[in-house]
Amino acid sequence: MSGPAKKVTDVAFKASKNIDWDGMAKLLVSDEARKEFANLRRAFNEVNSQLETKFSQEPEPIDWEYYRKGIGPRLVDMYKEAYDSIEIPKYVDTVTPQYKPKFDALLVELKDAEEKSQKESERLEKEIADVQELKARISTMTADEYFEKHPELKKKFDDEIRNDYWGY
Repeated sequence: MSGPAKKVTDVAFKASKNIDWDGMAKLLVSDEARKEFANLRRAFNEVNSQLETKFSQEPEPIDWEYYRKGIGPRLVDMYKEAYDSIEIPKYVDTVTPQYKPKFDALLVELKDAEEKSQKESERLEKEIADVQELKARISTMTADEYFEKHPELKKKFDDEIRNDYWGY
């Protein structure tokens, strides 16, 4: 194999080795996301296997002598001349330059979304831990202990008492 087909196959093969499918699958939380991810992985594997099988193999050379013996040299020479005159056009990739900047922009957007998601996950984990701690201690907790953790509520209640506002 030569030229662009080999290059595409090599790039796809290297890309498939660098993808951490299991690591990405662990990050998915919804069933719909898992389903779409499975579809993406299946499509990627299908395309990759087609690239490996169809484009990675060189065609077997034609044994012209074998056909000359069986058919006759005159007819085989005529076919060989026609075969040799066929010019296979070189593949020119016009698609990748169009979509490469879009793909790179999506990668940057993905990284930003990933960072935001990680920060939100950390915040939610902390909030869950706080709620679980509060749930465990609520029956024995005093108002002072609660206000220690929530000073904004203490300020609100103090302001209401100071201003003689009792909610009605």
